[in-house]
Amino acid sequence: MSPLKRVLVVLCSFVTVAALAIGGGILWLWNDAEISTVGKESFDNELSIPPLAKSRVDRDGTRVFDLRMQAGEKEFTNGRKTPTWGFNGDYLGPTLRAERGEKVRVQIKNGLDEASTVHWHGMHLPAKMDGGPHQMVRPGGRWNPHWRVDQPASTLWYHPHPHGATEKHVQRGLAGMFLLDDQQSARLPLPKKYGVDDLPVIVQDVKFDGAKFDHGHEMMRHAGFLGDRTMVNGTLRPYQKVGDELVRLRLLNASTARTYDFGFPDDRSFSLVGTDGGLLEQPARMKRIQLSPGERAEVVVRMEPGEKTVLRSFPQDNYGSAWEQRFSGGDDSFDVLELRAAKQLRASDGLPQRLGKLEVPDGKNPVRGRFFDLKQSGINGRAMKMNRVDETVTRGTTETWTVRNNNGMPHNFHVHDVQFRVLEVNGDAPPPELRGAKDTVFLPSGTTMKLAMRFDGPADPDTPYMYHCHLLAHEDGGMMGQFAVVERGHRAGTPSGEHAGH
Repeated sequence: MSPLKRVLVVLCSFVTVAALAIGGGILWLWNDAEISTVGKESFDNELSIPPLAKSRVDRDGTRVFDLRMQAGEKEFTNGRKTPTWGFNGDYLGPTLRAERGEKVRVQIKNGLDEASTVHWHGMHLPAKMDGGPHQMVRPGGRWNPHWRVDQPASTLWYHPHPHGATEKHVQRGLAGMFLLDDQQSARLPLPKKYGVDDLPVIVQDVKFDGAKFDHGHEMMRHAGFLGDRTMVNGTLRPYQKVGDELVRLRLLNASTARTYDFGFPDDRSFSLVGTDGGLLEQPARMKRIQLSPGERAEVVVRMEPGEKTVLRSFPQDNYGSAWEQRFSGGDDSFDVLELRAAKQLRASDGLPQRLGKLEVPDGKNPVRGRFFDLKQSGINGRAMKMNRVDETVTRGTTETWTVRNNNGMPHNFHVHDVQFRVLEVNGDAPPPELRGAKDTVFLPSGTTMKLAMRFDGPADPDTPYMYHCHLLAHEDGGMMGQFAVVERGHRAGTPSGEHAGH
């Protein structure tokens, strides 16, 4: 054999071995990517219910809460302490509760060793009180946001929002619910005994490296961090005893990147009664409800005496390509929470036919429309800059925003301060789960949504609100923009690029 032939044979052999190795590696990654806890959870820990936050009422009628961000340790598994962050405790925070029309003030102390913020996700309030990246609180610092609650009863939440570090701060445990009540919801025969038949269900996916959290990103997962198990209200393998025929689950996806499709193994129907911004106009019968990071849903489930059932997240097929489906969590499934009904259940009133009237605009006669193209590199081709206002809106006006994701991977879209109505999904009327008040929506690749929202102020040309992808690795990477609300004929100012804290 000539020397040239020998070289060619060696090269062909090398290429063949390399191709087999690469192909084998891809096959191994593919097979290893799917995660499932279905049928594997022992459900041996009673669900922890976040306590209702203590408050006091000042002489001027303001309801005052105290929150302290602090480091701690929590035994998620007996004998193994995990370093954590929390509000007023080692992990997560208490549930704040206020009524429509009340003035509230939250006295926040930062007991951490780095600056952070507290954002009131879903709350309508002045920009200076929003808790975005312009309202950082330095270590040892204090911040006292205050506002009047002026929106319907709803399930909101609070979490940090430091530019470039939101994912890390939320993963460590800084999150909690903020429930709003009003006279209309109080009159309705809905389950409303907190922690009894009205349950907060804060769902997070986690991964442990020994006793510590593993927050690393895998190379193939464009969505961000995806854990290999779930916990509810900081409880691994949770069960909840149920003593009523109807139980209301206030579902909050507090994960940083994972989207869930909640339902039950026996395919039972449940009633969707509320979305991000409050109650629907009428209950909607569902078998699945898909929630991306930041979204909430209030569902009512009927239980039979002595039965057990499991809240499960099922595989989803709308993430984009097969690659994204596999590596961004679409193929994954989780057993999340076991419900255990007592042998005798208290009778529950039937759900009302009508729940209320939506207070979000119907999209008629908007003053203008805007377009937002979602890409991991930025929105409308621009990455976030703290000192740049991207959009200026006029106080008291209604607009339609068209949001598109053709990026080949899942995204979602959250707008601060407002609740909006979904007018269209890919040109069609929205499904029942998107017909309520929303502040966050999931946009799988290939999706375009048209949203209607009204900006009721107050105007503040120098302090912007945010809009962004709530897959927090994407937000931290620059997939975020800023808008300012101004009086008619005025211009936005130039916000400070500083965010080191007060």
